[in-house]
Amino acid sequence: MNALTSFRPSIAHQALGEPFFDAVDAASFPEHILRHRDQVQAERLGLGGLSDAAWIDHFGRFQPLPGSFARPLALRYHGHQFRTYNPELGDGRGFLFAQAYDLVDGRLLDLGTKGSGTTPWSRAGDGRLTLKGGVREVLATSLLEALGVETSKSFSLIETGERLSRNDEPSPTRSSVLVRLNHSHIRIGTFQRLAYHGETEAIRRLLDHCLRHYLPEAAEAAEAAQAAAGDQAARALAFLDAVSARVARMGAQWMLAGFVHGVLNTDNINITGESFDYGPWRFLPTYQPGFTAAYFDSGGLYAYGRQPDTLLWNLARLAECLLPFATQDALEAVLHRFGALFHAGLDATMLRRLGRSGAGPEADAALSRAVWEALRESQVPFERFFFDWYATMPDGYHAPAFDAVRARLDFHPVAPGRSRAHAYFAGGTPCTLLIDEVEAIWSAIDASDDWQPFHAKLAAIASLGDALGGSP
Repeated sequence: MNALTSFRPSIAHQALGEPFFDAVDAASFPEHILRHRDQVQAERLGLGGLSDAAWIDHFGRFQPLPGSFARPLALRYHGHQFRTYNPELGDGRGFLFAQAYDLVDGRLLDLGTKGSGTTPWSRAGDGRLTLKGGVREVLATSLLEALGVETSKSFSLIETGERLSRNDEPSPTRSSVLVRLNHSHIRIGTFQRLAYHGETEAIRRLLDHCLRHYLPEAAEAAEAAQAAAGDQAARALAFLDAVSARVARMGAQWMLAGFVHGVLNTDNINITGESFDYGPWRFLPTYQPGFTAAYFDSGGLYAYGRQPDTLLWNLARLAECLLPFATQDALEAVLHRFGALFHAGLDATMLRRLGRSGAGPEADAALSRAVWEALRESQVPFERFFFDWYATMPDGYHAPAFDAVRARLDFHPVAPGRSRAHAYFAGGTPCTLLIDEVEAIWSAIDASDDWQPFHAKLAAIASLGDALGGSP
């Protein structure tokens, strides 16, 4: 029986044509050892029946999936890196391998790579990914998904048998290739590249492509507004509004996960509002607005507490690309809604993290303020707080700041279906992924090829996700 009978491929991105990508070939690796496959997502794509050998053929050797691209596509984009514009970017160690439709919700998905070899945009790099980097990305995406964050999925991780030299970790070090799932790899930087080259018609084509394939809510709003106004501005404004809403939601989810992305450049923000491209990420030990993830972020530009402002700054760069289609005043009016959208997302995500029902915008916001103040004053471990307060009012929290949280929770009953009956809570210890834990997991792999701590952590993360009820 054909293992790909239900697979629904697409070549939607290829239809964009020039100047959006370069057709490339994957690197040839000396070894292929399968270290991780996301069977849940594989089933949703109709790929669950692949044997491990067939899986490696497609996601390690990159034999084309039937009906999708004959050759992978290295995507072209620019971006602001730490707010300095870089016109030399692009997929330098990855490519868009294939596209397919989710069999559950029908949405288009990208299978993109990291560490798959050099491309025209490698800028003298080797196009490879360290195994440590791949392990870290699997861990990060798994925990973020469990916590309800819109994120890429780490679909496959294959160790590839090379020894890599790196300046920021002990070398030589082991190599890998990662395949991740996103609903889109189109970035703010994709639009910036076209604007930089003055390719207005290509921006229009990309805008239409995004509305058609990724932002159905914006497409409907654009059609209605365009019919009423009789001009093309409605499409650009509806697009920016939808992207802003999704990015605001993602940013709010990061904050309630205690997550610091580390490198919030415009090429790392996609138009579907999904966290992706994990480099020097961290999770907070305690509430610290100035906490940074990247050792090279000496000025704290991308610190935890500055992430919302950074996301808005990045969205403003996207708005600049749309100036050929809408006025500055109209585009700025859309961006002015970001703050309200972000805070609404914070309140909604706070309720989810506490297992509580909403009680109206004012009451929900008041609860959020009380929790943030309690986290700031007490410096209780971030994830411990949400573990202890989920669907209950715990003993042992006696500081006045916690009295305010209790008072606000009186207005928010436990949400239907939320309880502490799950075995995750019976264990008494929250699942965390602080830097020392990540380093210990990698140390076991690096020193003795011991993958047990890695698999144990993924099992604990899965239990957390199940306890919180899955995706929002």
